[in-house]
Amino acid sequence: MNDDEIFKTLGYVMASEYRCNIIKSIGENIKIPSAIAEDIGLRTNHVSNVLKDLKEYNIVVCLNEEARKGRLYKNTELGLEILKYI
Repeated sequence: MNDDEIFKTLGYVMASEYRCNIIKSIGENIKIPSAIAEDIGLRTNHVSNVLKDLKEYNIVVCLNEEARKGRLYKNTELGLEILKYI
């Protein structure tokens, strides 16, 4: 992972307060969308939509993709690098 990749992704994350807050909420833990939503004061469906976008950018990863409810998310290595800057 090079600095260019980190800074490009960092710009994407910092452009949205929701993305920043979700990454901060997860931190180095594993969380479900409803816990993140409660933590940052957003609706669960909004959190799920943002998590989907963050997953496409390889910032977060879902640990149990097959689960319909109770999906577990954590920050990737890239997500943890970005967390240091925000």
